[in-house]
Amino acid sequence: MNEIIADFINYLLNTKNYSTHTATAYESDLHDFASFYARWSGTTPMANDLSRIDTIAFRAWLADRARRKMEHKSTARALSAVRSFYKYIAKKYDIQNDAIGLISAPRVPRKLSKAIDAHDVSDMHGAINVIDNKNPWIAARDWALVVLLFGCGLRISEALALRQRDFASRPDTLRIMGKGQKERIVPVLAAVNDAVAKYIATCPYAGDETKPLFRSVRGLPMTARMAEKVVENLRTYLQLPDYVTPHALRHSFATALLAGGADLRSLQELLGHASLSTTQIYTRVNMAEINDIYTHAHPFAHTDNNK
Repeated sequence: MNEIIADFINYLLNTKNYSTHTATAYESDLHDFASFYARWSGTTPMANDLSRIDTIAFRAWLADRARRKMEHKSTARALSAVRSFYKYIAKKYDIQNDAIGLISAPRVPRKLSKAIDAHDVSDMHGAINVIDNKNPWIAARDWALVVLLFGCGLRISEALALRQRDFASRPDTLRIMGKGQKERIVPVLAAVNDAVAKYIATCPYAGDETKPLFRSVRGLPMTARMAEKVVENLRTYLQLPDYVTPHALRHSFATALLAGGADLRSLQELLGHASLSTTQIYTRVNMAEINDIYTHAHPFAHTDNNK
């Protein structure tokens, strides 16, 4: 079975263009299921066992994950991994199993993300200069990263994939390669170009336009963890809430556009969402803000008899 799982993961990476992170998560989920089935059935699952696993076994696995206090979101993804795996082996190995189609995923409560106030983003500039006062080019880098995430709505992985050549001539737009190798065009504000230009001018490793835009202190490509640490330090220094993360900067970009009148289709294109339903969460965020304003400000909100 391990060989078939490895074959499936190779398919996800090289044919479906899944990210390494997603493929690794799917591989872990499949091994989790195989390990559980070995304990539950008392035998190591072989390829010919895959068609015989029934709904009782699948539901027992989900129950086991619940006992291990695995999050609903994690289990929903794990079940998706197993379903995708079965679709793959049905096509390639003619191993059929209808039982997996009868299993319902756990309901995942959808949390409304919180946007960062624009004033807090502005305050990050001064905080960065204090935190990185001994390394002006690092301060310029960190501010360029914050402005890019907030001003263009990029994912961390997308921002860190940019090259110096992408900003060679103060571009009006950027060509971004997002999830699933889906390409999109995003506009670039003057403030973004200004911040990036200052960073490039002061970076000691600038020069080769084919190299990554964002560099570490030692000149290596900046990692996602380094970027997360930048925002964590800002959050601590400014005493901001825990929801202030790199992704929250992207979320704030989307919320600001929607509040400014952007339509959902345009927002979907700018964010690189494959499905409009993913983008529609921002309408719920906006309505939550409106309800909050109503509750606290409307003269009828605190009366039982609105005569």
